[in-house]
Amino acid sequence: MSRMRLALSLTVALTGAPAFADAPKVAADIAPVHALVARVMEGVGAPDLIVQPGASPHEYSLRPSEAAALQNADLVFWIGPDLTPWLGDTLETLAANAVVSALLDAPETIKLDLRENALFEAHDHSDHDDHGDKQHADHDHEEHAHDDHAHDDHAHDEHAHDDHDDHAHGDHAHGAHDPHAWLSPRNASNWLNVIAAQLSAADPENASLYFANAAEGRAEIETLIDTVNATLAPVRGGEFIVFHDAYQYFEVDFDFPAAGAISLSDASDPSPARIAEIQGRIADQAVSCVLTEPQFNPGLVATVLDGTEAQTGILDPLGSDLEPGPALYPLLIGNLATALAACM
Repeated sequence: MSRMRLALSLTVALTGAPAFADAPKVAADIAPVHALVARVMEGVGAPDLIVQPGASPHEYSLRPSEAAALQNADLVFWIGPDLTPWLGDTLETLAANAVVSALLDAPETIKLDLRENALFEAHDHSDHDDHGDKQHADHDHEEHAHDDHAHDDHAHDEHAHDDHDDHAHGDHAHGAHDPHAWLSPRNASNWLNVIAAQLSAADPENASLYFANAAEGRAEIETLIDTVNATLAPVRGGEFIVFHDAYQYFEVDFDFPAAGAISLSDASDPSPARIAEIQGRIADQAVSCVLTEPQFNPGLVATVLDGTEAQTGILDPLGSDLEPGPALYPLLIGNLATALAACM
């Protein structure tokens, strides 16, 4: 335990209350971002979570308590409008006085372009942004950073609703980048410092603790990366299909590309032709695993798997079954690796 944390623990033990009564009021959009903010704020305060676990970040009706959290916030951290387009206007209305940080727009963020088609070609070369760190240099990840993407309407749809068809998302402005950037531990590590800097600007008294927490969090993520690589090593090179294209950042960070996605809009079932296309990929490339998500109809995956020998598993990009808080992020990434390895 650091000296600062020891001193804080002694203060809490002696007074029965946190040492810092005037912590900034902070809100975060989704559970993985909330976890990173909570990690940086440990010992000072705790952020409010806006989109509750298990809910779609794409469209969401705020509860009164969540609206109040935004209204009272000094700082707000969110991925950005590509993931939660509805939140932009809400922030302008409810959090007009808050410092709002869109993490996808941070200069430190490693960004990947959207993929366009259902099947991802392992040797489709394209450029993508900001991959200068040494882990990415170690892999020829351009082979799968901009592979094909299932629908041109998937900029931000985590879990679409039944009233959307394949073209409904045209009403939303889409950026050029895949918004699922939290699934890169390298991004999460960079964001810890971004979060610490914003908190320190709002609360200079606790700046040293924010940055100490961020440094510890970054060290934890380095350990996490090693753990995930060890988990995936025995099955690396295997072929898998995902339900929708949310995992590109994870694929690139860990040099483990998906072969394709069944659907990029879970509002409507894929056509028989699309299912046949995916089944063809499963057969042609000996795909061993097809992964769904907790919110999706398992019957559709069973249809895709019919006549194949592929296994099935579940990935959860938001940690819907995890307790929100500072421990969620490492558990989320570790669970993705464990589920993927078990399915291969």
